[in-house]
Amino acid sequence: MSLPTMASPTLSPDSSSQEALSAPTCSPTSDSENLSPNELELLAKLEEQNRLLEADSKSMRSMNGSRRNSGSSLVSSSSASSNLSHLEEDTWILWGRIANEWEEWRRRKEKLLKELIHKGIPHHFRAIVWQLLCSATNMPVKNQYSELLKMSSPCEKLIRRDIARTYPEHEFFKGQDSLGQEVLFNVMKAYSLVDREVGYCQGSAFIVGLLLMQMPEEEAFCVFVRLMQEYRLRELFKPSMAELGLCIYQFEYMLQEQLPDLNTHFRSQSFHTSMYASSWFLTLFLTTFPLPVATRVFDIFMYEGLEIVFRVGLALLQVNQVELMQLDMEGMSQYFQKVIPHQFDSCPDKLILKAYQVKYNPKKMKRLEKEYAAMKSKEMEEQIEIKRLRTENRLLKQRIETLEKESAALADRLIQGQVTRAQEAEENYVIKRELAVVRQQCSSATEDLQKAQSTIRQLQEQQGNPRLTEDFVAHLETELEQSRLREMETLGALREMQDKVLDMEKRNSSLPDENNVAQLQEELRALKVREGQAVASARELKLQLQELSDTWQAHLSRGGRWKESPRKLVLGELQDELMSVRLREAQALAEGRDLRQRVVELETQDHIHRNLLNRVEAERAALQEKLQYLAAQNKGLQTQLSESRRKQAEAECKSKEEVMAVRLREADSMAAVAEMRQRIAELEIQVRGEGGAERAPGPDAACPPEPGSPTEGGGPHPGPAEPLGLLAVHPGAQGPDRGAEGRGTTAEGPAVLRGPTGLRRARAGTAPG
Repeated sequence: MSLPTMASPTLSPDSSSQEALSAPTCSPTSDSENLSPNELELLAKLEEQNRLLEADSKSMRSMNGSRRNSGSSLVSSSSASSNLSHLEEDTWILWGRIANEWEEWRRRKEKLLKELIHKGIPHHFRAIVWQLLCSATNMPVKNQYSELLKMSSPCEKLIRRDIARTYPEHEFFKGQDSLGQEVLFNVMKAYSLVDREVGYCQGSAFIVGLLLMQMPEEEAFCVFVRLMQEYRLRELFKPSMAELGLCIYQFEYMLQEQLPDLNTHFRSQSFHTSMYASSWFLTLFLTTFPLPVATRVFDIFMYEGLEIVFRVGLALLQVNQVELMQLDMEGMSQYFQKVIPHQFDSCPDKLILKAYQVKYNPKKMKRLEKEYAAMKSKEMEEQIEIKRLRTENRLLKQRIETLEKESAALADRLIQGQVTRAQEAEENYVIKRELAVVRQQCSSATEDLQKAQSTIRQLQEQQGNPRLTEDFVAHLETELEQSRLREMETLGALREMQDKVLDMEKRNSSLPDENNVAQLQEELRALKVREGQAVASARELKLQLQELSDTWQAHLSRGGRWKESPRKLVLGELQDELMSVRLREAQALAEGRDLRQRVVELETQDHIHRNLLNRVEAERAALQEKLQYLAAQNKGLQTQLSESRRKQAEAECKSKEEVMAVRLREADSMAAVAEMRQRIAELEIQVRGEGGAERAPGPDAACPPEPGSPTEGGGPHPGPAEPLGLLAVHPGAQGPDRGAEGRGTTAEGPAVLRGPTGLRRARAGTAPG
């Protein structure tokens, strides 16, 4: 397998092979049986050189300086050291062999490859090794990259906005039109078109920027696509970010299990895990550590995945536990931003060593993933239930509002009903008042009737004097005839006056009013002035025409003398033409004046006709208004007539009701009188029966009389009660007045007769006890 083209050293985040040289103290002795003697010798040299570098302070300072400047090269700063040059050659040979024999190393020497990756991949080999680690060497999407760049993405504005904030201090990305920003935009745009669900998310640009420091943009695009698909990054960058929540949940469990005191302190200060760990998972420590340290972590991430993020994060908390326990929330935020990122600038191997001392159980992480999924599903169900309850609550609120509106409408109807009842009560009160007035009128009419009856009686009494009666009647007839004659005269005079008024109105309507007369006078004056002007102009034109004609005749009469010389002849012809032109001009002016005069006359006629039309229109409008007024007046009179008829009908109904009530009361009183008479007759019969019993005592004296006997109330008997059979008892006699008058007390005890029942018992001859 041949090596691909390496990336430029200027794009390297740590431009030296020191990362391959500086390794943890642990050596891969477990795989020594699988290594050849040459490989074992190379590993021994690497370890020996690491010990020499740690002992040499100058070399350490040079390494520190190279790590602070991500664009510089450690090889160039330490080129004087022959040992390092020799070791770099060995490293190149080893990683070149690994790249060429990649499949064999992945199958047979995986543990040794893991150890070498932990020690760091040389930056010259990172491009090919990263592609080999994620299997991105031959991807079909690479052939689509050029076509994707020609398309338009909806995320272009967001990508352009965030590019300037990606590695702003790095030389490759510094400047608005730099090559790094352009290729970074291309890769992010292409991926947003490939995966439209994710599109573009902040944080992913740092990963793509690191890839672009090592390899061309097509290869970086392929590696980024593989990372998103196979390394859980796609789930992290989805809009819901569900994978980020799972990572935070797992990290909190590890923190609670391995650092319980620090976890308690975080909780007491309300310092949540997402406040400091979210960027760790989203950017893989690329925004936390300097590039040399972050690249070492990324090497291991390419081989192991997100496990290294959990290990490094927990290692950082273990190292700084004592300091963090003494700080509040604000202090911890500042500590995470300023102190922790630069703790391992000089020795990233210590960070890797600390990270692999952290306990990480994959089975437990799988269990936590299942717990988190169950918890999220439960939360989703609760959210669905909450949404359902909110929907029901909203519907209930709408129902309550509807009921409130209905109750308000019902209250309005009740109030309207109360108002209607009040109006009815008021109308009843008015009707009662009118009834009282009608009663008063009835009483006054009754008094008048009585007076008239008394007058009639007086007249009847005076009938004994026939002379007085005849004189009085004759006098009355005379007065009646005179009054009728006067009435006829008055009616005749009234009709004559009405005819005169109508005639005057017609004449007045046909005559123009003062304003119209004044306008007509003004129009007449204007017409006279225009006529005078036209006559004067016509006279002037006639005079001018006469002068021109005379001049022309005189000219024609002198024409013989001009024929003396040709020159005079030409001049004469010109003068003749001039005079002809002037004559025609004068005729044209005259015709124009005539036309103007005709136009003035037509305008005058039009003006007169227009004024006439205006007057006719004004008269029509006045007549229409008068018609409307008369119609409204007629309508009002009809309304009054209908109202008066209604009131008259009501008064007649009320008077009829009053008459009926009076008749009912009279019938009641007559019935009461009849009942009293019946009662008197019964008492007389009872008294007579008792008297007969005293005169003829016998064994049957205590027995009641037989029906049909002469002493029975229904049989014939002498006395004043005999005519009672001819009386008609009115039904109104069953009222309370009759019962009140029908009470009586005899010597034997009270005898109370009420209603028709008591009457029937009395007639049956039974004496009430």
